[in-house]
Amino acid sequence: MALQKPWQDLERETVARAPDRPGVYELGDGSGTVLSIEHGVLRDELKTALAYGDADRVRWTETHTLEQARELAAEHRGRLE
Repeated sequence: MALQKPWQDLERETVARAPDRPGVYELGDGSGTVLSIEHGVLRDELKTALAYGDADRVRWTETHTLEQARELAAEHRGRLE
């Protein structure tokens, strides 16, 4: 199951709006295909993804802890395999 959030363009403004909290994020191409599912402190992670040009789009969900983010990401990664 995909994260139940709308896609946003991966650009500076989007990264600036990202929370400085743990969470899970999906990186996608221009057509909305999920390329990867990652976790971490969202703003920091998205800054890196933007700098490396890893994707065109992003969507995320916050969690309370990094451990919760890791577990949720692992659950979601199963659908990519």
